[in-house]
Amino acid sequence: MPGFVAGVERHQVVVYLGALAAGGVAGWAAPGAGPVLEHLINPVLAVLLYVTFLQVPVAGLGRSLRSGRFVGAALVVNFVVVPLVVAAMFAFLPAEQAVRVGVLLVLLAPCVDYVIVFSGLAGGDNQRLLAATPLLLLAQMVLLPGFLLLFLGTDLAAVRPGPFVEAFVVLIVVPLVLAWLTQAFAGGLVGRIGTSMVPLMAATLFTVVASQVPKLGDDLPQVVRVVPFYVVFLVVMAFAGLAVARLFRLDVPGSRGIVFTGATRNSLVVLPLALAWGDVAAAVVVTQTVVEVVGMVVYVRLVPRLVS
Repeated sequence: MPGFVAGVERHQVVVYLGALAAGGVAGWAAPGAGPVLEHLINPVLAVLLYVTFLQVPVAGLGRSLRSGRFVGAALVVNFVVVPLVVAAMFAFLPAEQAVRVGVLLVLLAPCVDYVIVFSGLAGGDNQRLLAATPLLLLAQMVLLPGFLLLFLGTDLAAVRPGPFVEAFVVLIVVPLVLAWLTQAFAGGLVGRIGTSMVPLMAATLFTVVASQVPKLGDDLPQVVRVVPFYVVFLVVMAFAGLAVARLFRLDVPGSRGIVFTGATRNSLVVLPLALAWGDVAAAVVVTQTVVEVVGMVVYVRLVPRLVS
């Protein structure tokens, strides 16, 4: 079993792409199953986010604060550089508000889970990155509402906050608290539960895609139009992350870690908020996941050449 788990983790990109493809085919071939699968999204997401947050060591928060230059670079690339890049693209996004909200939700939230794996595959300092994840998670929870208000202005005021508050509490706050309680009082379970991360991620991707594909209909062209923006984001952030790493005079492993944290986004953690907004916003977030997983295959090969 340990060998199987290691193999699955080593080939997780293939697993995720397979789940996305299978979900797309299932949604197209059996659209009647969409409503049933949609009822499974929240339970699957809640379990996935619980396991995800288990990998974010709250005990590492103090250690992350001591990794001064690396943490400073991670905060700058994610909460200064990324918003500036998003602002440059924002005016060119499709006018549909749900599309814009989906793009903002996913691009403004840095990844705290599989970025560790991809960074490690490319020779990045995944230990320092892991130690920084609690701070990145807390910072995005605090800053994301402000960023949305900054970009959307009065349009955000017209949105009923109830569904967002409920999604945030039930699917983010509760799993986060339970995960950190597990770390505090049942630490021995963390490693064993963590081995389910890849299958759970695959199951979530399949469920979300299969349930949302039948709903796209006339909205599909709007969703597809955001793909070039996600590709441009990955290209720009490779060089922006390198520039920030050089500004903070980081070593090669640290620089690679900064490139990865600037490029990878927290799609499945913000997905509950997108679902509360509507089907189109959720589809836009899931589309980013598809582009990013493919992009990480390229990153793992090219970042070591870019940062050496």
